[in-house]
Amino acid sequence: MTEGSPARGRRTTLADVAARAGVSVPLVSIVMRDAPGASAATRERVRKAAEELGYRPDSRARMLRRSRTRLIGVVFGVQHPFHGDLVSGLYTSADAAEYELALSAVTPGRDERRAVASLLQDRCEALILLGPALPTSELADLAVRMPVIVVARPVRNRAVDVVRTDDAAGLHLAVDHLVDLGHTRIAHVDGGRAPGAAERRRGYREALDRHGLADQALIVPGGLTEDDGAAAARELIAARPTAVTVFNDRCATGVLDVLRREGASVPGDMSVVGFDDSSLARLSHVALTTVAQDAGRITALAVARAVARLDGDAAADEREQVIPPHLVVRSTTAPPRADLAAAPTRGVRTAT
Repeated sequence: MTEGSPARGRRTTLADVAARAGVSVPLVSIVMRDAPGASAATRERVRKAAEELGYRPDSRARMLRRSRTRLIGVVFGVQHPFHGDLVSGLYTSADAAEYELALSAVTPGRDERRAVASLLQDRCEALILLGPALPTSELADLAVRMPVIVVARPVRNRAVDVVRTDDAAGLHLAVDHLVDLGHTRIAHVDGGRAPGAAERRRGYREALDRHGLADQALIVPGGLTEDDGAAAARELIAARPTAVTVFNDRCATGVLDVLRREGASVPGDMSVVGFDDSSLARLSHVALTTVAQDAGRITALAVARAVARLDGDAAADEREQVIPPHLVVRSTTAPPRADLAAAPTRGVRTAT
């Protein structure tokens, strides 16, 4: 038996062809579906391997694929206000393209794998995943079965399409705004391992360095939720920066709540900038200055990419689309008070 050959009597699979051709299973799937994403040389090598092994696509599976459902599955987090804005935009774009959406929520008791599994049972033709935490390898495995579009997270795998905001640029905007107001002691409440957190952390550091403020960097552990923001606020009160950028709007509301409960004035004692421009930030009693993600454009591109992949559009070969953010100034930022601007920062930790 030659290397890469299936056992006698067993049907040849995509994995067998991949082993013979020396490429990945997702790449073999791309070639077999005649979809964009593989070079001419790779296509020739894969087809030669398939011919040598006598590989034949499963006709029943092919017929099932041709039975169109025009259904796009969407996985979203119920705890993220910005995901609600994205879902609204996805409905608008899907209606325009004459597709339907099937929603599957991630909750504290229902993880992403279960949310995805339910959509696969619904015979969705493509998946749009909002800020998924699944490993890249699992996302690539899903992309073998159908087009997968990841929103709001970078993914380094050519089998997966990505539509995301330029997170680092968003922090550049936030820090630039605060520096223009006169702030020099600017902290950042981090998002930990959440999608986009590393890019926002990098953008914060880059912006401080550009303004000659790298020695003032203070990164406080945070997260996705109000509770994470509340915990971070207590460290901010001890450290006394005059301004803070926060990983997302939800976390920023936790910061605002504790600052105000402790008698601190916002923006008098501390300016606060969020990220997302979610419906939460737009509430009149919150009125949060924030970095806005263009939800309408993001969702239109995500649906358009899913439809293009389903239609085999070779023009959709660029796998990642990065959308510039913009700043929305509301009532949580102002110039620092003169007495606070001159006071030293206490307990500043070196950002890591």
